[in-house]
Amino acid sequence: MNSIPLQLQTEFETLLRNRSVPTGLHSLYGKWLRFYLDFCQKYRFPETERKSLDYFLLKLQEKKQTDVQQQQASHAITFYYELVKCRDTNRDEPPLPLEVIAPRMDTVEYEQPASHQNNASKTSSDIGQMLQTPAKPTKATFQPPQSEKPATGMSWRDEYSRLANEIQVRHYSPKTLKTYTQWVRHFQTFTKSLDPESLSADHVKAFLTFLAVTKKVSASTQNQAFNALLFFYRHVLIQEFGKVEGVVRAKRRSYIPVVLSRDEIDKILTHLDPPYNLVVKLLYGCGLRLFECLRLRVQCLNFDAGIVTVHDGKGQKDRTVPLPETILPELRAHYESLKDLHQYDMDRKFAGVFLVNALERKYPHAATNFVWQWFFPAKNLTRIPETKEYRRYYLHETQVQRAIKEAVEKARIGKRASAHTFRHSFASHLLQANFDIRTIQELLGHSDVRTTMIYTHTVKSVTIKEARSPLDL
Repeated sequence: MNSIPLQLQTEFETLLRNRSVPTGLHSLYGKWLRFYLDFCQKYRFPETERKSLDYFLLKLQEKKQTDVQQQQASHAITFYYELVKCRDTNRDEPPLPLEVIAPRMDTVEYEQPASHQNNASKTSSDIGQMLQTPAKPTKATFQPPQSEKPATGMSWRDEYSRLANEIQVRHYSPKTLKTYTQWVRHFQTFTKSLDPESLSADHVKAFLTFLAVTKKVSASTQNQAFNALLFFYRHVLIQEFGKVEGVVRAKRRSYIPVVLSRDEIDKILTHLDPPYNLVVKLLYGCGLRLFECLRLRVQCLNFDAGIVTVHDGKGQKDRTVPLPETILPELRAHYESLKDLHQYDMDRKFAGVFLVNALERKYPHAATNFVWQWFFPAKNLTRIPETKEYRRYYLHETQVQRAIKEAVEKARIGKRASAHTFRHSFASHLLQANFDIRTIQELLGHSDVRTTMIYTHTVKSVTIKEARSPLDL
């Protein structure tokens, strides 16, 4: 699919701003204009004549586009015609009212072109016959898309760019972007780089079947692929593939997490060197996720109140967790060592630490301020090629995972333990100590108590199962 020329795109966006179109609709209108121009070029319709819009809307009907999407496309192309008219006459028309440009989709009935209304009740064969009629006397005739073989080997560069934009504008995590991009690449390979406009629900059905039957992936992997493609179709291709019939959505089996005993945890800690032993103590003592622990900054720990604040946890949620009193001396000693490291970095004129989003523009000196330093800083500095600056990142998760794996092997623990196992052990041990399930839910940061209920299967039941009357107890 060809992209819109830069000059045309600039003039089109300027027209949208002059007509007071909401900014959130600019990208959507630009997308529909790109689809329309590609449609006219592919089927040799005159792009500047309004009757081409009728055929384009019929094409959208064949592609199962919703009424709202067809109305958005009609608005976008109408603005394009206005831009063409302004180019020809070299004059601008008075602004259209906002109600005409972007009315509420749920309250306004849109008047469609007369020819489009007349064809709304036609069958697919009638539509195909109509589409074969040339728009103007030319040698080329319009062929219905069903008779053409979809083009393969197409570039999906624009689709990947829009996928990244859609994920980032929703503030999803970088791991989500990486995972969804990988699945879309697998899907592109499976479809032999088919033209994105030719993709349908049948391709998703075939891909999910291929994963389950040929690749024999797990249920969670298949569901992850389905969610990635659902997002790709809905927000990038702007189409719904609805219910994928013929493919059984794999149901995740009930999973019982691995839990370590207190003696096993102590054995593992004896084989860990600083700062990895302190990381594990926070994972188990506070029930933190690995990335939550490694992204702690100096200001997150409040020694006077005895709490640690987790910012931007899973789901962009914050929470506070009590600090274990037994490791407070170690935490204070580590805190003092960070002061020396920070002073060493400042003496060497380093640029400080990495900050998220636009914090550095909001707080220009935050990167070098001590309270913003990582509580578990990386040993080496990272060089930024663009600015040729050196900044300090936090301890990489692979280093912690490797250290834990080696410690588990040295301790001869007969369980498949990882960094997340200490979080499972935290919840299970609190439940075993008769802590309320709602309290454990808050400490873990779960949105739903049903997620926390899985730990009821990791502790031994002490219920008296003999049938007795309460009067005899």
